[in-house]
Amino acid sequence: MTGNNLSAAYQKDVEAISKIPIIDSLLEVVCRTTGMGFAAVARVTDKQWIACAVRDEISFGLNPGGELELQTTICDEIRQNKSPVIIDHVAADEIFCNHHTPARYGFQSYISFPITLKNGQFFGTLCAIDPKPAQLKNPETMGMFRLFADLISFHLNARDEMALSQETLAKQDKQAELREQFIAILGHDLRNPLGSIMMATELLGESELDPETSHIVKTIRNSSQRMALLIEQTLDFASAQLGSGISLQKKSIDVALLQQTILQITEELQRIWPQRIINISLQLNAPIVGDLGRLSQAYSNLLGNALTHGSSNEPVNVIASSDGDKFELRVKNSGEAIPEASQEKLFEPFYKGDPNNTKKGLGLGLYIVAEIARGHAGKIELNSTNEETIFTLTIPA
Repeated sequence: MTGNNLSAAYQKDVEAISKIPIIDSLLEVVCRTTGMGFAAVARVTDKQWIACAVRDEISFGLNPGGELELQTTICDEIRQNKSPVIIDHVAADEIFCNHHTPARYGFQSYISFPITLKNGQFFGTLCAIDPKPAQLKNPETMGMFRLFADLISFHLNARDEMALSQETLAKQDKQAELREQFIAILGHDLRNPLGSIMMATELLGESELDPETSHIVKTIRNSSQRMALLIEQTLDFASAQLGSGISLQKKSIDVALLQQTILQITEELQRIWPQRIINISLQLNAPIVGDLGRLSQAYSNLLGNALTHGSSNEPVNVIASSDGDKFELRVKNSGEAIPEASQEKLFEPFYKGDPNNTKKGLGLGLYIVAEIARGHAGKIELNSTNEETIFTLTIPA
């Protein structure tokens, strides 16, 4: 027998067995049922035999954490064959009567069953010995040992699965922390300085500037607006995909305010695409309930998408209507039909369709539209033919 200066891994195995609530009772049942004086759960590897739990009524002298030389044990043979070994009476057994292990440790009866984990890994054995012969080769005793070995395996598997779950939770907590840091950087460290730049360009734009400087200011303003849009889209994606969804503040929106908002957004995008024609038809006959800011964002994304991807020689047509039951917004553009395979993915985050497409953007615009529709208990639909592509946003009024 050797000391118990165990490595951290083996110490964990000993602790895992000791934490099984029924392990002491299980070993007691083994001894009382078989009449044997020593029972143990052993961790057996290709190099070591380590006692994890022990019941010793014969002063064998082995405690949890104690070791036997592997080559002096029968458990090493069980590890290799993964089959139980049962000896009623060593002196009368043709195979083990001259075996070195009984001679070394002074036992006449022996039983040991393998403990195999769910993944097929051999953990060790449930074993018992006694200096006197015992009746062990019977269905009741062998069935009990097999059941107890499976029960120990079950607890060890549960331990591993719990450890994996805890590790996964720890990773998720870390990811959540990184996500919060990421959102904080976008929301404050980037958005606030960008807001200052945009304000400065607005002030400069009101001054009398020479043509070259005016062009530079306009370029900075447009780039800043684009950066602000990308930041807002990324924040919305983080909220929708990783948080509790895009936040909404629903209120009653009267016809005049709804009309004013649609016209204002149209005017803003018209300034960005001054060469394009945007036709608007408003049939707003009843107020609606919704988040005006989010609906404005949805319309801006849909109109911007039509202006970006539609035929530059044809107008974009916008039809908005409300009738007391629903609000419907339709944005039409001419151009090639969107392939069916792409239509199914258009509302997924970061999807850009053609990988060779050089048009800028994160591929979040339509995803955010879909999330805004979902938040309003509405829907976004697409119909694309060789003549025109139509996006229709519908929400209950």
